[in-house]
Amino acid sequence: MKSISESKSILSEVMLPNQANPTGIVHGGEIMKIMDSCGGVAAMRHAKTNAVTVRVDELVFYKSIKVGQLVICEAELAFAGKTSMEVKITVKVEDLVSECSSEIALTAFFTYVALDNTGKPCPVPELIIETEEQKKTFELRKQKYLDIKKYRK
Repeated sequence: MKSISESKSILSEVMLPNQANPTGIVHGGEIMKIMDSCGGVAAMRHAKTNAVTVRVDELVFYKSIKVGQLVICEAELAFAGKTSMEVKITVKVEDLVSECSSEIALTAFFTYVALDNTGKPCPVPELIIETEEQKKTFELRKQKYLDIKKYRK
């Protein structure tokens, strides 16, 4: 068993011109790549083995991100099944040359599957829930997991 806080991951990066379109707005795919890297670290920290992305769910863009801004990506487990883990990922954006505080730019849930040394799915530790908010998120994502599993058959 592992707590959510034990596997949390944070990744920060300043956005550069090669990550943006001609108007200076960063491509969504660039942000998704950062999210996947950060989420993958959280999944691997939890499972203590390799983990691969199998699904992106509820990706919502709230605010565009510009060249020169700092992206802060935070990932933490929301749900753990038998071999899969759902990671809640929040991206904040901060303008480094102003007094404004960071704002949420986008959020998503990424699903990862733990793989053993032969590339086969392997069990992941049970998730320890520490707060009411974590419990609520866990139950919502568990239901989503069960719904998806039901429709895949």
